[in-house]
Amino acid sequence: MPIYEYKCTSCGYRFEKLQSFHDEPVKVCPKCGGEVKKLISRSSFILKGSGWYVTDYARKDGGNTGSSSDSSGSSKGCSTCSSKNCSSCS
Repeated sequence: MPIYEYKCTSCGYRFEKLQSFHDEPVKVCPKCGGEVKKLISRSSFILKGSGWYVTDYARKDGGNTGSSSDSSGSSKGCSTCSSKNCSSCS
C-alpha cells in the first residue's frame, strides 16, 4: 500500500497516510479540521536481483564489495571461482 502525503491549507500541517489505492483521499486536517491537499512527492524503490547495475556491473574485477585486504600481497587467486587456495580449478 502506498503512503500519501497531505498538507493542510489552513494551518500548514503536513502528514502522511498509509492508504490503499481504493481508499478515498483525506479531506479534513486531523489537527485543525481545515481542508487538506494531497501532495505529489518522490517515490523511491530499489531494483534487486541479477541484471541490475549494483549486482553485475559495479566492479570490473568481479570481486566482493567489501574492502578486505590481503596482508601477504599475493595474487588474486583462481580466475574461475575467485578463491585464493583453489585446487579443483587448477
